[in-house]
Amino acid sequence: MKFLFDLLPVILFFAAYKFAGAQPEASHAFATHWLGDNIALTQAPILIATAVTIVATFAQIAIVWVRHRKVDTMLWVSLAIIVVFGGATLFFHNPTFIKWKPTALYWLFGTVLLGSDLMFGRNLIRKALEAQVALPELIWGRLNLAWAGFFVAMGVLNIYVAYNFSEEAWVNFKLFGGMGLMFAFVLGQGFYLSRHLEEEKN
Repeated sequence: MKFLFDLLPVILFFAAYKFAGAQPEASHAFATHWLGDNIALTQAPILIATAVTIVATFAQIAIVWVRHRKVDTMLWVSLAIIVVFGGATLFFHNPTFIKWKPTALYWLFGTVLLGSDLMFGRNLIRKALEAQVALPELIWGRLNLAWAGFFVAMGVLNIYVAYNFSEEAWVNFKLFGGMGLMFAFVLGQGFYLSRHLEEEKN
């Protein structure tokens, strides 16, 4: 359930884009009324989806705050990035900015994981998981590096898809491709760690 809640802005972005794309004239009228003139018919779906994502992220933070009276730092960072990149897309009527948003977030995650370990000796993956699993020191280091590399690679892949495929293909990849690759990475990581968990028990 938490996984779906975390994905809420991405799911709503996808749903809004598809819904707006299925009703081009109505979507164009809505976009020009609320988001400004000089919007091409083909631009309306991505602009509407971007606006929905910004609102959804604010709502997500509000829900977390009401339930826990605390919001994780990374959720605030995610909000800041969507406001900056999404806001630029809406202001300039240019989808390039929102297409760079996932890459910016992925690369930020990767940089934080690497920087925290190299500069401060803090393994953030270990900090997040050590209460649930016990692993050798070497494996914690590899795990942190693997996650950092995964985020960097995802950032590169997002831009590759954005610039080499259609906008609709990128929107599909943003949800299904990103989620599928994350699932595959976590699954592969689980198989790798299971061997070391057994060694740790022995």
